[in-house]
Formats: sequence, C-alpha cells, structure tokens
Amino acid sequence: MSLPLYELATSDEHSAIVRLIDGSGHDSAAASIDKVAPSSLIPGRLPEPGEQYRFHFDMTKCIGCRSCEVACNEQNGNPADLHWRRIGEIEGGVWPHTERYYLSMGCNHCLSADCLRGCPVNAYTKDPLTGIVLHSAEACIGCQYCVWNCPYSVPQFNADRGVVGKCDMCHGRLTSGMEPACVNSCPENAIQIEIVDQLEWRSDHADANAPGMPNAGHTLSTTRITLPEGSTVTLDRVDIETLRLEHAHWSLVWLTTLIQLSVGSLFVAVVSSRFNCIALTLIFALTAFALNISVFHLGRPAYAWRALKMWRRSWLSREVLLFGLFFLSLAALTLASWLSAFGLLPHGISTLAALRFATPMIGIAGLFASARLYLVPARPAWNTNHTPVDFMLSALLLGCAALPAIIYLSNSVLWLSRLTFVSSMVDKDLYWTLVLSAVLWGANQAIRVLRLRASRTYEHRASCGLLNTHSLRGTFLVSFAFVGLAVLLMMIGLPFLVLPAALAGVIASRYLFFVSVVPLNMALTFVRQVHA
Repeated sequence: MSLPLYELATSDEHSAIVRLIDGSGHDSAAASIDKVAPSSLIPGRLPEPGEQYRFHFDMTKCIGCRSCEVACNEQNGNPADLHWRRIGEIEGGVWPHTERYYLSMGCNHCLSADCLRGCPVNAYTKDPLTGIVLHSAEACIGCQYCVWNCPYSVPQFNADRGVVGKCDMCHGRLTSGMEPACVNSCPENAIQIEIVDQLEWRSDHADANAPGMPNAGHTLSTTRITLPEGSTVTLDRVDIETLRLEHAHWSLVWLTTLIQLSVGSLFVAVVSSRFNCIALTLIFALTAFALNISVFHLGRPAYAWRALKMWRRSWLSREVLLFGLFFLSLAALTLASWLSAFGLLPHGISTLAALRFATPMIGIAGLFASARLYLVPARPAWNTNHTPVDFMLSALLLGCAALPAIIYLSNSVLWLSRLTFVSSMVDKDLYWTLVLSAVLWGANQAIRVLRLRASRTYEHRASCGLLNTHSLRGTFLVSFAFVGLAVLLMMIGLPFLVLPAALAGVIASRYLFFVSVVPLNMALTFVRQVHA
C-alpha cells in the first residue's frame, strides 16, 4: 500500500509538510543519508535540578488548522468530543483595521498546579525529572474536582471510562527523544518544547499571559506565549458572548441539600430539646440516604473509599471525612437514645449530653468543609463568601422546616409504645427562627446576584447573565416563591407542608448554583458553542 507522507518524509529531509522521527528523537531522512540532525523543536537534553519542560506557543505562526488538536486525540485515543489540546480565537479592531489570531493550548504543567493540590486521591504528581504534571487514570475515582480547580479547564472527564484525563506532553515520547504529537504535527512549527528555570519563572512569568487566557498567576502556568509585535488593537476572545449552562450534577444537588437538611434538623432538634429516639432514627436514615447518593457523582463509585486519602490537603477529602464522622456520631447518639429510653444505658445522662453536643458540631464542620471545596478561583461565581453563608442558612432553614414533620412522624409511632411523646406544638421560637432564616437566605441570594452583576470580572457578570436568561429566570423566582410559601404555611398553621415547600426552594437554588457558574477558561472558537 502506498504511503505518500512516509515517501515524502524519506525522500525529502527538508520537507516543510512532514518530518519522520525515529526512536532516538532525530529527524530521519532516507536510509542512504548518513547524517541525522536532532529536532530543533525539543531540547537536546533533560532538565537539570530546578528546571522543567514547558510548551512554547508562537501565536504569530499559528494558522488555526487544528492539526495539533487532531494529532493529540489520535495519539491518546480520545473520543471526538474530548480535546486535551484546544484551539481558540482572539480578535480586535474596527473594520477595515482588524486583527485575528489563534491560541493552541494543552496542559500548562503549572508550578503551583491546583489540579494536583485539590485531588482527594493523589492521582496527580509532578514528575521530579521533567516537571510534567502527570495524571494516573488507575488512581482516579472520577470525582471531577480537578476539573473545577483548573483555571484553564484542562482536565476533562471521560464518561465512558469514568475517569479524568489530560495532556501529559506526550511524556513517553518526549523522554524517549521524540516530539510530542502536537509539536510534530504543526505545519508552522508554532509549538515547541523548551526548558525553563523554575525559580526564575516564579519571579517573572509575564510571558505566560496572553489575551483570551486566564491570568497565569493563578497557578503559575509555565507555557511561554509569543504575542504579535506592534499590535495596535485590543484583542479579546471571540466566544465572549457564547455561554452555555454547566452540568447540573444532580447527585450533588441532592447530596448537599439533604445533608444540610440532616445537620439542620439535628441542630434545631437538639437546641430546642424536642427530639427522641424515633426522631433521631429518622434523621439517621436521611443521613445514610444522602451519603449514598454521593457515590453517583463518581465515575468509579466502587473506589469511593479512596477519597479519604488526602485529608491533610484536599477539602473534598475533609468533607468525606467529616461527614463520615458525623454519620458515626449520629449512629452512636441514636443507639444511646434508644438504650436510654429503655433504661439500658449506664451513665446515660453524661453519654447522651456529650453526643448531643458533639454530633451537631461535627455536622456543622462538615457543612463548612462542603462549602469550602466550592471556593475555587477557577469558578469565580462560587468563590465568594455567599457560598458558605448559603450552605449554613439552608441548613438552618431546612432544619426549622423539618422539625414539625419529624415530631409528627415520631409521635405517630410512639403512641403504640410507652415512650414519651414530644410536643407537636409549633412554638413561637421555632416560627420566628424559620422566618429569620428565610429572610437571611433570600437576602444572601439576592445580594449575591447583585454583586455578580456589578462585578468587573467577566465570569461574574456572565453568571448573572445566565441567571437572567429565559431558561433560568423562572427557576430563580420559583426558588424564592417556595421559601416564602414555607413561611406562609407555618404562619397559617400547616406545619407539615412547610418542609416540602422549603426543600423545593433550596433544591431550585442549588440547581442554579451548579448550572449558572461560568468557569475560567481559555478563549475558544466562535463556532464551537460549548467549552470542550
């Protein structure tokens, strides 16, 4: 079978169309040519201590042909909808004085990589020899937390495999002396591999900044970008008005809402001293259900236990640890309450008192860790004080709304036994706590939107813009309506309907929280209407 490109590479060593690279990393011409020259697009040596490999992208050479993008996918066997290397467009000026350039970006192999720092299973490592940020698909559980953390949206989730993947600078090829696929495929030599001194780059990384790219200071991107000289126009991304809803992550919507309901219910019940063994059993069952929902977010749920591994560094690991401790403490409190009810618990008063104090506190700590893992710079609309305030107020609101229903269900069981009933009357303290939590919850939501709208940050304003679209505006208003309805139902003496109304309002708000966030990302093309 004829191989035209191979024949061209072997017959013309100076061909500008294709180069043939042998196993030693040299340009191979015809077999009759004795002299082989090393590739000028990759370093001729390994990095020394304190150095690492990096990409160099020359914007003035790129023609936007996507050869690098296609070659990367072929090299790594990725499906067509995943792109570990992506092409973007930036433009500026007023006709007839306009300019357009292209961006090509894989992983930037940052000096302070947030994907590595946030991973709960230590699936990311920075290769000590080359400085390349490597990802282990074997260790990955598919939690996608690295996707949220990266300001360039480099890690991408492969739903078919259940794991995340990303550019590794063709580590195997590069360490064998061969050019990475993107470097080898570029017809204009716009992509090269260089060696950079890490300490010098930390002190001055201005060459990593470019129009259409997030600020390199977030993670200390090492990619050096050559910009056009003498440009007289302001360049900006062409996809600035091309927005889409992010993934709803319904399992996380339900997990965060129900675990807040559990913690809030327990806190309100303990503070008001209106609980018994049946009420605690109901809260325990709700907590178990909520925690089981969490595994449906993972690409590899069978390995969920690995998420505990990096609790010293990852907020996701800390959330898993604290909610696990909350579950165990709640189980102990529930068991102690049952034993105490039948007079089977020695020193029951002191044990119950300790568990009554410790369990809600552990739950509140878990809520803080849960909120803290969303405070990532790469998701600007999440990375505000409104996020932890929202989580805490939602827990209080749902706890106040749930208590009458929990007491009613408890008493409906206890009438068959000799155990003590809990008063089912809704006192003024509970009513006013519900009203206050609803008002504060609504105020937090409204102030957040107003601050997003007034922000100078593009991603903040874009998130506000999404909330004001036809598809989301109704949901935003409905969330307020349901919370207001919960207060009204409590006011008119229908406490058993308060929880469904409050729950609907919080779920609608949490759905908006996930879908309306606009992440930091590189500029993409005008015709590509979704971020890769």
